[in-house]
Amino acid sequence: MKTSDKQFEVNKSEQEWKTILTQEQFNVLRKHGTERAGTSPLDKEYGEGVYKCAGCGQPLFTSETKYNSGTGWPSFYQPIEGAIETSIDRSLFMTRIEVHCSRCGGHLGHVFSDGPKPTGQRYCMNGVSLEFAPETEK
Repeated sequence: MKTSDKQFEVNKSEQEWKTILTQEQFNVLRKHGTERAGTSPLDKEYGEGVYKCAGCGQPLFTSETKYNSGTGWPSFYQPIEGAIETSIDRSLFMTRIEVHCSRCGGHLGHVFSDGPKPTGQRYCMNGVSLEFAPETEK
């Protein structure tokens, strides 16, 4: 398990996180777990709205940047500016770029350089780490 010395705006004890998150959310957001591909209903969600961090509610991605990557996880080509941070993940005998919430540090997934234009990035997120807030009015 990786740890960070960074203090985030939202900072809770492990027990506090366990009281507000489901077991699966806790495993992904706080223990850097990964949900099984194809298990999140958010993978096939294409309504207009915002995807927020399930840990702290910070808006992370908009529906305009979501696309079907075919991986079985919700994917986006660009986050909302300032919403995420990245770090190097050397687990599983490989080097990847981990994506986490800039407000609470929750693990969201990884970013890869095989995404669509205009950024070429694929933010491959665990659906359990996200909450979708549909746009109710234009």
